[in-house]
Amino acid sequence: MSLLASAGSEPEPFHPPSISEFFPQVFLFQEPTIAWLGEEDPIFGINRIMLVRFIAAAVLILVFVLGTRRMRIIPTRAQSLVELPLGFVRDGIAYDLLGEKDGKRFLPIITTIFFMVLAMNLTGVIPFLNIAGTSVIGVPLVLALVSYVAFMWAGIKKHPGAFFKNALFPSGVPWFLYIIVTPIEFVSTFVLRPITLTLRLMMNLFVGHLLLVLFFAATHFFMFSAGGLFPLLGVGTLAFGFAFTAFELLVSVLQAYVFAILTTVYIQLALAEEH
Repeated sequence: MSLLASAGSEPEPFHPPSISEFFPQVFLFQEPTIAWLGEEDPIFGINRIMLVRFIAAAVLILVFVLGTRRMRIIPTRAQSLVELPLGFVRDGIAYDLLGEKDGKRFLPIITTIFFMVLAMNLTGVIPFLNIAGTSVIGVPLVLALVSYVAFMWAGIKKHPGAFFKNALFPSGVPWFLYIIVTPIEFVSTFVLRPITLTLRLMMNLFVGHLLLVLFFAATHFFMFSAGGLFPLLGVGTLAFGFAFTAFELLVSVLQAYVFAILTTVYIQLALAEEH
């Protein structure tokens, strides 16, 4: 018998992560339902991912309410913890790219996007939640649409009548090349931006969740089911699991920053004088 084999009994089969984890059962508001793709789905159904989103939003609101309800000139420790990330978004993203005047106008949207993405991302590495609210398309799509609407509104407000013309027919291009340039500009500016914003955020958290589940499920299998010398492999998968958890923390912050800064860049382009 192999040294790696379990003595006396067959090990339980290993269950790898699957896409079904992103479609958990509805446990609240199962009625009423609506026909969708041949199946009856609850209209207001609450599943585990929706619950995680509610928890993230509630915690985010609570943190900012408690951190800003008694503002002082000399900030307390709690006030400083709130002011530091707010100042980063204001000075490092909004004011830096848009200037103070336009930065103040769009700061509420940029700040909301940054902290909402960050909070929803971090639920993926919090024990007992263990799934990111942004790993399913709903929240990334809504935030991408908010970003897209802000970009469109900024451009139309600043350059009424010229925004679409200059976006689709950039100056300095020979007229006959507009046959090629205009469709490319239309797709890249008005179609791909919300799609790429959505997919970039969702797929990073989607894949991250699958990898974390794979590492820790493999650890549980090697240590408690496989027997033999397989627990030694479990030590390795556990180490990789913790290392990748730290990496997911970095990804969570980075994706919030990328989403917020791309939103700001799109607004900046809409406000540019050439429009």
